[in-house]
Amino acid sequence: MVSPNPILRSAEEITEQITETVAEAATEAVTDVATEAGASAYLDAILNWLNPENLIPLCISIAGKIVACLLILLIGNLLIKLLLKFFPDGKKFDKMDRTVRVFLHHLIKIMLNVLLVVSIVAIIGVPMASVITVIASAGAAVALALQGSLSNLAGGFMLLLFRPFRIDDFIETQGVSGTVIDVGFFYTTIRTPDNKHILLPNGGLTNSTVINYSREENRRVDISFALSHKSDLDKAIGIVNDIVAAHPLVLKDPEHFVRMTDMTESGVTLTARAWCKNADFWTVKFDLGDQVKAAFSANGIEVPHAQVDLHVKEGK
Repeated sequence: MVSPNPILRSAEEITEQITETVAEAATEAVTDVATEAGASAYLDAILNWLNPENLIPLCISIAGKIVACLLILLIGNLLIKLLLKFFPDGKKFDKMDRTVRVFLHHLIKIMLNVLLVVSIVAIIGVPMASVITVIASAGAAVALALQGSLSNLAGGFMLLLFRPFRIDDFIETQGVSGTVIDVGFFYTTIRTPDNKHILLPNGGLTNSTVINYSREENRRVDISFALSHKSDLDKAIGIVNDIVAAHPLVLKDPEHFVRMTDMTESGVTLTARAWCKNADFWTVKFDLGDQVKAAFSANGIEVPHAQVDLHVKEGK
């Protein structure tokens, strides 16, 4: 059956070629050993290999390669750590966006480690053509098995390119909210206000709505107060106006807003809107709520309570 997927079809053809090559080599080896001349040749080769004159230099060569690989592994790891310490984490790159720096850190680290492994394989004596063939075949198989992860990888590059948020931004997406602490290849990590870590797939982030609360320098505080119909509305508006205007963290421009915004059977709704610095949002919101509540109680401004009025009509 021919696969409709061109990538899968290519992988199947590569597998068939490898299987045919291995089968031919095995057949030739069995044929050679089956003959008397072939068996004698193999025996002579083994004895020649076990000859001390040949075995000792071979062991020395293998030991030298092992030592060289260990030294390169040790020195390579030290050089990678040293390089990553200066790029992109060095002081010269402080002006670079932190999100880009973290992403580049992950990318460069993976590339340098791959280069280190390839160098060690080359020292061992494995032909690079064979290594490249194996990597290509494995890459095709991994690509088919990890299609979802590859979409997350592509999503990571999209986030790096368009940057809808940065590290330390407070965002809301996919039903969760928190501060971005890391943007990796496959996942973005956020920390919620109650100190939980949530990993969000990058592929889903690029295809969903993201609310960024930290992008703008200023932010508006909206807070509503419920009043009973018996309360003096003008007096309540004046109280809220004075409190908002007197708060040191509320900005004078844009000007704050205090008006009645709704009226129901139980009472009216008074809404105050004030602008402040993004970092002062929660402080202003909680301060206004506490101060208005205290002022309403001191000035006799009533809030609506759930109640039922019962009217009894006496019969004639």
